[in-house]
Amino acid sequence: MSIDHFKNTAELPLGDESRVAVPLGEPVAQTRSHSVERSDGVEAGVWECSPGRWRRQIVQQEFCHFIAGRCTFTPDGGAPIEIRAGDVLMLPANTCGVWDIQETLRKSYVLIL
Repeated sequence: MSIDHFKNTAELPLGDESRVAVPLGEPVAQTRSHSVERSDGVEAGVWECSPGRWRRQIVQQEFCHFIAGRCTFTPDGGAPIEIRAGDVLMLPANTCGVWDIQETLRKSYVLIL
């Protein structure tokens, strides 16, 4: 068994920036992350996104704990969810919606099959 330890997630160095796949206007949000995928298909990591608005489908179940920042997630057909540092979400597989990042967001996450 291997134990993955993400130390000091608020300051953990992350990889190179990349643009979100489906931006909705300007500015175009940039993301970066550091993650580990295990042989059982579970992925965990730290992810960060700069301000911007974009659309995303969450394919797998996702547990996430927000470390820093502020945003709104509006699921298709649902009410907007205001998210701030310290909040936790458990998103079901195939959740679709719009992310509106107002302040650079950082989260730790686990994707579950």
